Amino acid sequence: MSKSAELLRRRPRPRSIAALTALALAGGTLAAVNLTTSAAAEPGDVIVNENFSSGTLPAGWRAIDGEWKVENGRLRGATTSGTKKITFGRHLTDFRFEATVRFEAVNEATRWTALGLDVPADGRTPWWIATMRSGTTAANGLEFAQLTTANAWNVTNTGSAPYPAGTGRDIKVAIEVHGNQARWFFDGRQLLRTTSLARSADGGQALIVNGSTVSFDDVRVTELPPNGFLRPAGSPVTVIAHRGASSAAPENTLVAQEVARRAGADFIENDVQPSKDGIPFVLHDGTVDRTTEGTGSIRNLTAAQLKALDAGSWFAPQYTGLRLPTLAEQLADLRTRGGNLLLEIKGAHTRDEVATIVEVIRAEQMTGRVFVQSFEVDALRYTYELAPELPIGLLRGSLDADPVALAKELHLTAYNPAAGALLGRPGIVTDLHAAGVAVMAWTVNSAVQWQQLERIGTDGIITDRPAELAGWNAALMQGAAAEPAVAIASPVDRAELDRAQQPILAVTRAAVDTLTVTLDGAPVEPGKPLDLTKLAAGAHTIKAEGTGPAGTVSATATFTVKVTRAGLAHLILNSGADAPTLQVLTAHLAGGRYAELAVHAERQAGLSLDRAVAATIAADARVLAAN
Repeated sequence: MSKSAELLRRRPRPRSIAALTALALAGGTLAAVNLTTSAAAEPGDVIVNENFSSGTLPAGWRAIDGEWKVENGRLRGATTSGTKKITFGRHLTDFRFEATVRFEAVNEATRWTALGLDVPADGRTPWWIATMRSGTTAANGLEFAQLTTANAWNVTNTGSAPYPAGTGRDIKVAIEVHGNQARWFFDGRQLLRTTSLARSADGGQALIVNGSTVSFDDVRVTELPPNGFLRPAGSPVTVIAHRGASSAAPENTLVAQEVARRAGADFIENDVQPSKDGIPFVLHDGTVDRTTEGTGSIRNLTAAQLKALDAGSWFAPQYTGLRLPTLAEQLADLRTRGGNLLLEIKGAHTRDEVATIVEVIRAEQMTGRVFVQSFEVDALRYTYELAPELPIGLLRGSLDADPVALAKELHLTAYNPAAGALLGRPGIVTDLHAAGVAVMAWTVNSAVQWQQLERIGTDGIITDRPAELAGWNAALMQGAAAEPAVAIASPVDRAELDRAQQPILAVTRAAVDTLTVTLDGAPVEPGKPLDLTKLAAGAHTIKAEGTGPAGTVSATATFTVKVTRAGLAHLILNSGADAPTLQVLTAHLAGGRYAELAVHAERQAGLSLDRAVAATIAADARVLAAN
């Protein structure tokens, strides 16, 4: 499934197919066929889509300052000094902003252009931008930054590109924004990420130039679904620091949180449990014995008793005197110093205990930066009831029989299994992604497993070594993960399918810039269902070919379309035939009169049945008649 911002509109599907199939196979008679359809919910809309072919500034675009004009099918912004901008669009919480950008002339390599992510229509400060210098290989070639009301720059994140934008070169720039988080894509690869955006209530989009002349084409803003935890194509896995940087500092302390933040973790993962007097504390174990000098269950100790304990000296002498943080203290630290929290509700909690956790999150104004997970289904149900705005994830040691159905039942944003279980059944990642559910694996400290998880499409990895994983990600994005790789995840090789199935074509890739996928030699698009009603019975071959900086690789998989009674029923009921023809065909099917069914289908070819469909129905019926 593609997770890029341009989301495909889903085609309506017949409501009555399952009921009709059951009736046909049970020997029922169809007097009429109900083919009413219902369109699935739209995941998002294209808000701006401009290629400047009109020759003039688009309606609603507001040139605040500088020289802005349309010529030769591109928008040009120019300034010899200072920062100039043009505003457009509207306020969005979740969106993808993309454009083809070209520096035409620059005063020097440090000059820049930017996509404005949250800019008021009148251009007043403060506003947030994603910046690109013409000298993009510099350490600050790419930036996320804010211009404050004091007209001062607050640069929160910097990075570099593998090659310079220079002048005269088209660069495809894209920024994906989800609330306070954003990802920076340079020619299709994520090179920078931030969790520090401070969003306004009304800021829209803008294009900005500084000390340069820049031209823009194919400007597009697409609204995204709110699940920003799905990993877009070209992005590395989300780095989640297990109990903070627990390999480098005492777990579940503010020091471990600070180390993880400086290491580049996207999320801190910590555990919460209540004290005897109902104060949520950050602690993994049910007792304080392992990580403090105290003894006893956390639920039997008051907040004052817990605060008196040394939570650092067990790890190393230099951490003597560290205290167990309350959830409120942890959230306050994240709010003021930056970062997001993956919060595990540890062990069984009552509804009132979960309500207290929710109250603390809201009091600290962190609902937009906390993700709740738990092994306890009841805790997740309570969280959803009390705070539906909080994303929730289900922790599992082994995979459920149907994780997709369970995710729907529990309103999950993510399904978070143990890494070993996930790698034993990697195709579930594709299934969950198709349902809009992210996948976060725990707890992984091996680069070999990082690579395996990245290749199957895992969205986030919980690790004790966030610095190493962040560095591994950076190397991967800069092309150091040398060899390109492609694999066909679905349908699996040698799968046997009948026509009633609609497998999603899923291809994973790494270090690949361009991907071509074919089915029996004809181009097909990954992420879409395969329509088996249009394929001949027998073997079919999928081939995927990917090209990256280090070369070209390919993968193949074969699957077989089997003729089955259920598949033939599906084929008939989706044939587009009129009601009388459907009645005859399904009656023959229910009675097992396959030869008569084939003859009738051929008689209706070009009349009430499409000729190609009629031929397929007849061929399948004769196979069943011969068996």
